Amino acid sequence: MSKNNTLLSRFSNESSVLLKLSVPIMITQLATQAMGFADTVMAGRVSPVDLAAIALGTSLWLPALLLLRGLIMALTPITAFHRGANKHTQIATELVQMLWIVLASSIMLIIYLNFGEVILTSINVAKEVIPVASDYAIALTYGVPGIALFYTLNAFCEGMNNTKAPMVFSIIGLFINVPINYILIYGKLGVPALGAVGSGFATSIVYWLMSLMLFIYIKRHADYKHIFQNIDFSPKLAQVWSLLKLGLPIGINIAISGSIFAVIALLIGRLGAANIAAAQIALSISSMTYVIPMSLAFGITIRVGYALGRGDEAAAILKTKVGIINAILISLVASSAFLFFPELITSIYTKDPMIAATATTLLAYTAAYQMSDALQTSISGALRGYKDTKVPMFLACMAYWGVALPLGVMLSMTDIIGPARGESGFWIAIITGLTLGAFLLFIRLIYVIKKRSKSIATNHDLAAALVH
Repeated sequence: MSKNNTLLSRFSNESSVLLKLSVPIMITQLATQAMGFADTVMAGRVSPVDLAAIALGTSLWLPALLLLRGLIMALTPITAFHRGANKHTQIATELVQMLWIVLASSIMLIIYLNFGEVILTSINVAKEVIPVASDYAIALTYGVPGIALFYTLNAFCEGMNNTKAPMVFSIIGLFINVPINYILIYGKLGVPALGAVGSGFATSIVYWLMSLMLFIYIKRHADYKHIFQNIDFSPKLAQVWSLLKLGLPIGINIAISGSIFAVIALLIGRLGAANIAAAQIALSISSMTYVIPMSLAFGITIRVGYALGRGDEAAAILKTKVGIINAILISLVASSAFLFFPELITSIYTKDPMIAATATTLLAYTAAYQMSDALQTSISGALRGYKDTKVPMFLACMAYWGVALPLGVMLSMTDIIGPARGESGFWIAIITGLTLGAFLLFIRLIYVIKKRSKSIATNHDLAAALVH
């Protein structure tokens, strides 16, 4: 067999394993995102104000949720590493300590969302949207502990190489969400019509149902019973701190990446309800497609973490390369859909011709950054597997907040760089920030791999010298 055939075979085999692991994660994330999609579409049928309220409420909710999600994600590579090293007691201990972190984080997130009206008022968004948007954010607070618990149990399952169970319960949650949305948004079965706020309550109910189903599944799963024998539920500050050191940079990194979109939506809020609605359509679609490289990144984290737990450096490098290539190839599909079918996509959300026209333009820009987004996301996943999270956090902060956001403000709202471009200026800035972020993370990944290889080679030489 030729070298090329061998490389192709290895690529094909690893791609198959990665996709088998990642597709259930993908479906889980898509089902969760689809709840937001359903909120946007169903509330958008009520009025432009309700659609704008979803956009602004989500802009408050999303950065904090991403921070929480990223923080919890630390549990996945740690669980995968302990599974690879066959340390089952450590798996249970890490899960319990993460639950303590999640409890404290949920309380802080609930307090934050209750200040939604103050935040929206302070940044001068369209006044007619503020009451509905803040009430929508408050409705979501009831589901914060539910989604936090679901993400924690989900991270445990992913680390145990079980991605199908969270997928099944996420799909069930999606199917439950739509009828509850219908009842609460439009006022059916004797319930008053709550519009956008109703979708917030529906989402909270579904979050709790999803977490309850996954908890019961794990508790009754025969393969997990030996892990949870004689479990100690007391908080252990040393391990909590260890989880925070790994997870907080991941959370900040993901929150920075995702919150740039939320902040842009808030800034566009000054332009009026129609502008917010158009931006929300483009952002909603973009967040749906982002789930695909993000899910692949989760799979890459698991594969790399497991390989390193077994001490197989070469396998970790192979899994990293294959994962990144797969993410790039898949991003081309999303870009093609945005370029060739923009009118069809926007028609799902709105019948307003002005809003649809603006959203269609923004979709063309969205197509342009799909590859950069896939690249930076998949590289971040590999770095998490290597437990390198702090430097990627700073690189993301520089690319998105140091470059993209200031550039977006200048292009959209000032005449510093030509005439103000409105919403389009922000999308140009997003393309710039994501491309820069992908480049910086790529350089970091090369550095981390070379540093590990050099360290291992040095240790081998030292061991050989001691033997002789």
